Amino acid sequence: MAKYQQIDLTKEHCPMTFVKTKIALSKLQKGEVLIVLVTEGEALENIPSSATEQGYEVISVTKTEKNGVHQIEIRK
Repeated sequence: MAKYQQIDLTKEHCPMTFVKTKIALSKLQKGEVLIVLVTEGEALENIPSSATEQGYEVISVTKTEKNGVHQIEIRK
């Protein structure tokens, strides 16, 4: 079973959202999954596209039960 890490970036703003995502991804082993929590807006648009450009696999982007919060799953 794949190992998961989760980071909450709902209070962060671009470009720090992707910087913190990249740092968290660098700490994972290949095949592990990072769950990133973000609010609607720039981070929700930029993190999936930037992660794909960097060679990571974006598994899913889903809206959570919390108002305005989305979950991005990225596999290293």
